[in-house]
Amino acid sequence: MDARITITLDELVLLQADARGFSFLPRQPVHSLLSGRHASRLRGRGLAFEELRHYAQGDDVRTIDWKATARLRKPHVRVYAEERERPVLLVVDQRSPMFFGSRRAMKSVAAAELAALATWRTLQAGDRVGGIIFGDNEVIDLRPQRSQTAGLRLLHEVTRLNQALAEGPAASGDIGINTALEAAARRANHDHLVVVISDLDGADEDTQRLATRLAAHNDVLIVAVYDPLGASLWNHPGMVASTREGLLPLPAGSGFPADFQQQFTDLLDRWREIFRALQVPVLPISTATPPAGQLRELFGQHFSVGK
Repeated sequence: MDARITITLDELVLLQADARGFSFLPRQPVHSLLSGRHASRLRGRGLAFEELRHYAQGDDVRTIDWKATARLRKPHVRVYAEERERPVLLVVDQRSPMFFGSRRAMKSVAAAELAALATWRTLQAGDRVGGIIFGDNEVIDLRPQRSQTAGLRLLHEVTRLNQALAEGPAASGDIGINTALEAAARRANHDHLVVVISDLDGADEDTQRLATRLAAHNDVLIVAVYDPLGASLWNHPGMVASTREGLLPLPAGSGFPADFQQQFTDLLDRWREIFRALQVPVLPISTATPPAGQLRELFGQHFSVGK
């Protein structure tokens, strides 16, 4: 099967039918990646004040409003209802390092598909959805809204940056993952669910600081997009490796040096430990298979695709 180089808005709209079988709510199945001691306890929706009423037998005494009771000379309790929505902010990476894929699709396409699935699932749950979509030279900041129109606008911007990657190398930009996380921190001041969809290229100590800042007042999920070829790539004649210092010719018929593979593994393990310490779950998503099935498996709902 030919790898998908880019994706269209129509294709992202069609993914609405696949946005089932996983949930961003705090209660997770026992086998979910988000359950257990080392996973984030997602706060879920907050409680909104609904009404003040007379105390009735059986009411929790902790809900008594003592000021109102003293003023009205009869016991009164405050009644709360679960808020109907929680803002979800998608941080979607469409930079040039994402423009790589060895099977099925580019990392940039997989990220776009994940953004669509998260958008439709959020709207189905009645929550607001917004986004920080970033490329090499542009950051788009869309505030969370609860409407089909807002969801389509978000996905339009994702496809626009996605298709721009195939038009050829753009002028070198200085926008990195930290720029996007800074924009997310300004937008998500508290009680958001921030979903970062990226290969984490360029992550450094500042990334850890920004992730800590975001996680202090919000729930954060890292959806780490990776290509299964990874560091085990076997070279063919004429292949080069791209680094921040330039292009490096690779000897035909050889594999990446063992020390490079070890550095790759060490880097991955380091960020897993950093996010685990912050109680931020990491969901690894491969480009080799459609992401909807991977999300269902990671969230522990292998067969509940109708929910």
